[in-house]
Parts: sequence; C-alpha cells; structure tokens
Amino acid sequence: MTRPEQPVEMVPATLDTRKRWVRVTGERAGGFIEFDFAIGEPDLIVEMILSPEAFAEFCAQNQVEVLQPREPGSATDEPSDWNWSLADATQTRFKA
Repeated sequence: MTRPEQPVEMVPATLDTRKRWVRVTGERAGGFIEFDFAIGEPDLIVEMILSPEAFAEFCAQNQVEVLQPREPGSATDEPSDWNWSLADATQTRFKA
C-alpha cells in the first residue's frame, strides 16, 4: 500500500443531534409498532419495537420528524448485501 504525498485532512462529520426521525416499518401482533429511529442522519438507523403508547411517548420526548414509509421498488429497496434489516432476518431460515 502506498501513502499519499500530502497528509489527508480529516474533517469531522457535521451531525445535528437535535434532529431525530422515525419511520414506521410495520406492526406486530398485539399492536406493537416496528420502526426505524435516527439521530442526526436519517439513513443511519436503529430498529425498534414499542407498544403504541410507548411509541407515542417516545416520539413526543424525542421531538421526532415522522418520515414517510419507503416506496416499494425505490432505490433503497433494491436487493443488495447491505440492504437488509433485522426484521428481514426474522423471515429467513438459516442453515447451520
């Protein structure tokens, strides 16, 4: 591996941690709400599941912006090794 002649300047990302988003991704038995939650960058998410009451409280406390559900067939829905979720894994049988 070769090193560049000039040192590469590292510039920290600018994330506004005051911005928070949720995107509802589904509903489970008992009314539990599946959703993605993001802070500072809407595409960097964690998957969560809460009861409807807890979800409403969570959204109010975090002052979230609710994102529209992803459109089927959109660029983010294209299959790839990097485009999956834990919810997808629950529908997959793995061989040992």
